[in-house]
Amino acid sequence: MPHSNVPTSLLTNGQRLARIRDRRRWTQTRLSTESGYSLSAVKKFEQGRRSLDRADVILRFARTLDCHPTEITGQPYSPPDSDLDGHSALLSVAAIRRALLRHGRPTRPSEHEAAEVDFGTLRSRVAAANNDRQKSALTNSGKYLPALLRDLQVAADVSQEADRREAHDMLASAYECAMQMLYKLGYGTDATLATERVVWSTAATGNPLRALSGHWYESGEFLAIGEHEEAGVIIDGALSELDRLSTSPEQISLKGAFHLKASLNHARASEPKPAERHLAEARELAETLGEDRNDFQLHFGPTNVAIWSVSLSVEMGRGQEAVRRATRVTPNLPTDYAKERRSHHCIDVGRAHHYNGQHAEALESFLHAERLAPQATRMHPAVHETMNVILTSRRRTDALEFGMRLGLL
Repeated sequence: MPHSNVPTSLLTNGQRLARIRDRRRWTQTRLSTESGYSLSAVKKFEQGRRSLDRADVILRFARTLDCHPTEITGQPYSPPDSDLDGHSALLSVAAIRRALLRHGRPTRPSEHEAAEVDFGTLRSRVAAANNDRQKSALTNSGKYLPALLRDLQVAADVSQEADRREAHDMLASAYECAMQMLYKLGYGTDATLATERVVWSTAATGNPLRALSGHWYESGEFLAIGEHEEAGVIIDGALSELDRLSTSPEQISLKGAFHLKASLNHARASEPKPAERHLAEARELAETLGEDRNDFQLHFGPTNVAIWSVSLSVEMGRGQEAVRRATRVTPNLPTDYAKERRSHHCIDVGRAHHYNGQHAEALESFLHAERLAPQATRMHPAVHETMNVILTSRRRTDALEFGMRLGLL
């Protein structure tokens, strides 16, 4: 069946790329010339014989064809009818979007709402939200984030001075949870809106380090659409500001997190040397800390640097290097480390195995990621693309069952 008659959700990224190219009335030869990829590579991508899962490659095609990257990845995905949790998570998106749109507007609370503001209770609810965020428990997050956002907006509106700053700190944390949830579900535009709210709320806390943590996410928004120069300006500005602040564990941790973001930015811009240089800077800071920290909900320390070392190799398409690094990293991951981070690591390892032609090992890594964070794994664009390619050559029962859970079959 021609790919023009196939639902978008069942296409590979390459087939969606071909659709966009057809709409532009471009030939494969022109796409090859404009993008800088060989005609052979373009054909393999479009035919699904070569996975189009690397962000730097997707971004180059997106810039060439003047489209958004999600037009190529097909996000957001619709979960299979059997995935009730997936549908439940998606149903909460509209309510979260409404809460985000109300940011900065007068909350006009009822007398009951104003009287019910209790910072102890709010702290507990925000802690629970962050706990679910680290578990990638998207359904739980969707159930209570809209109400939590509303209650925190009211708290920020009716409180005075120090209490108001604390309310903004908790509100920023809840916005971060919403941002992560929306991003994992593939709602990029809504995730960007949540990121803007994070930046504004962290600035309102009056804490310089907390304010800079918001810019960590802001740089990621530009990185995600291939605006590497703008992302670099934000990252460099934050690092310069951090150098002017007093040294503390929080300052070192945040500085290390920005070096990791810088390494990712350079990796996606196909600049391996500065990417490795920033990774080395982060590793040195992690050794200075000597522990894994979670300041401002940004994981940083020896464990996270090790995980990122694998991710960077994957981002640059270095499958053998990524697997070699993973053999040292994976056995040493703490069992109580955030499931979200461990599942993402498993996905990276799976992608690396796929680059090396090791499809059985790739599938095993993806299944491990699914056990840790089911919904986040099933909604991950690189998992969708890689499995689409694997399914063309492997019809093993476990691969077919996983493909069905992804909604690919």
